[in-house]
Amino acid sequence: MTDFKDLVQMRRSHRKFTKEEIDADAVKQILRAGLMSPTSKSLRAWHFVLVEDARDMEKLADAKDLGSQFLKEAPLAIVVLGDPMQNDCWVEDGSIAAISMQYQAEELGLGSCWIQMRGRGLSDGTSADTVIRGVLGIPENYSVLCILAVGHKADERKPQNEDKLKWENVHVDKF
Repeated sequence: MTDFKDLVQMRRSHRKFTKEEIDADAVKQILRAGLMSPTSKSLRAWHFVLVEDARDMEKLADAKDLGSQFLKEAPLAIVVLGDPMQNDCWVEDGSIAAISMQYQAEELGLGSCWIQMRGRGLSDGTSADTVIRGVLGIPENYSVLCILAVGHKADERKPQNEDKLKWENVHVDKF
């Protein structure tokens, strides 16, 4: 197991993936990390949709105008959803689950990248949420937070630079 201090430093967003499939056990471990993530009132009200179908991945990548085209090359997408009427903390809970899955992917040697979908869409006014719900058959009461692109890394990223940490943004007792 990787030391968490090192894992946090090593995890970077990857937008280039090899064609290699992800082992089923690795996918299960990634989902396990999301399912174990802390939630408000222990509601665990998030839902995750796994997508491996290339045609669906292309449609998901086109759900917003910018910043998602690389999803077409990923072997796996994990769509993170919540029901705003069931849980007023669905965004926070989904975010915690998503980053938990990203850290697990990194610990397994896989790359990942968060693709923001909530509040995004197409220039014609169609929301990404509407597009994604249509592609995946998601009921109307659920909202899409993000999509995680996951795969074997096709690029190398340097670890976070310790010297560039913005310690000046940390305040003690008062701002």
